[in-house]
Parts: sequence; C-alpha cells; structure tokens
Amino acid sequence: MSAAALLSVKGLTRRFGGLVAVNAVTLDLRLGEVHAVIGTNGAGKSTLINMLSGELDASDGRIALDGRDITRQSQARRALAGVGRSYQRTTIFPEFTVHENCRLAAQAAAPQPWKLWQAAAACRHSNQTAHEALEAAGLAADAHRTAGTLSHGAKRQLEVAMCIATRPRVLLLDEPLAGMGAEETDRMLALLSRLKRSHAILLVEHDMDAVFRIADRITVMVNGAVIATGDPAEIRQNPEVRTAYLGDGH
Repeated sequence: MSAAALLSVKGLTRRFGGLVAVNAVTLDLRLGEVHAVIGTNGAGKSTLINMLSGELDASDGRIALDGRDITRQSQARRALAGVGRSYQRTTIFPEFTVHENCRLAAQAAAPQPWKLWQAAAACRHSNQTAHEALEAAGLAADAHRTAGTLSHGAKRQLEVAMCIATRPRVLLLDEPLAGMGAEETDRMLALLSRLKRSHAILLVEHDMDAVFRIADRITVMVNGAVIATGDPAEIRQNPEVRTAYLGDGH
C-alpha cells in the first residue's frame, strides 16, 4: 500500500490571457519517492513548479500539504511550512564560502530577530543546520571553499544543500542535472536517492536516462496537460508517450 500524499495537486490550472500554460494537472508527491515531470520545452513543467512553490498563483485547482489547503498561501509561508525548491539557473552567492551559503539559507528559514546582540554568523542553530545540510549533500569537505570556485556539478549540489538547510519536507527541483557530465550526474542521482528517504521529491528534468534511473513515478506533460502518469516501465510502454515525447530510443 502506497503512503499518503504529502503534497497533493488537484486540477491545477494556470492561464495567461488566452493561453492555458498548465491545464488541470493532478498529481501526488509521496515521502520516499522521486516523482519526475517530463515534457518538451513549453509543456508547462516550470510553470507547474512555480505554482507549487507559490511564485505563481493558480487560476484554478487546489494544492494541499499534509491535507491542508495551501493554494492561496505565499511563497514565504509555503517555504516555512516545508516546501523547498531549486531553480534552473544557479542561485548561490559565489563570493561567500560554501558553509556561509548554507548558513544564510538556514537563517532565512528560522530568523531570530530577538537576538539583536548576537552576530548572525555566530548563530549556533544556523551553523549546525548548515553543517548537517552540507553533510547530507556530500559537501562537508568543501565547507570553507569559496562557492564560486566549485565545479558546475558541485554548485548544483550546493543549491540542493541550501534547499535542505531550510528544513523542507517537499523538494521541488527544476533541472538540477542541467549541464552536468556523467560523473556529476551520478553524484547528484546518489544524492537524490538519499534525500528521498526523508523527503517527497518532484524532479523536472530533460535527461531521460537519468530520469529513468532515479524516478519512482513519472508524469508526462504535453501542451500544459498530463497525458500519462505511472512507474518508469509503464511510461516506457505507453504508446501515446512514445509518440509525443520519448520516441523509439527509450
């Protein structure tokens, strides 16, 4: 029996004037699963993530976190409730150390304005949370390096670590493998495999080989609508998916 959905989406729709960018999408994210969303450019994947994170309002539909309706909550409130996300473009602070990047993320998620006499950098909670996030992401050995000197793959790992430092239960990852080589991809997939034990993960990704290696469930979008959802074997065998997106090579 599958676990109850941690994040549940029903009939989610976003219109931009006469354009329906996301059309009545329904899906569930469960603890212990990587749920990949795939589709060609313009399929509505990033718009979907932006609605789930609260950056875009939904035109119709419902988003529930642990059964509680968060459809109209702001991005900040969703983040505090446990919804974290990464972006297609690198969003680290390159001039700061790897540890400072994570500490700032932890501090933003749990500010302590009453401690006016204490330097933010000395906050034990933020520093401990940052250390734990870097350990989880496999970057503890790089904690004192300047973030801008990391490899591309390590920078993407740092973004995930910063997300972890906000203590989310749901991770929304928008193309975390973009631009990675084979070795960096392997490291990221190993990280996601570890993280899914304690998180529900939505992964938007164009690397189909990686998707089929890591995903427990896959949702396929075409022109803003879902055409199929299932485990990797079901998606591989779905004739509509093969015609619309995968082709005969998968």
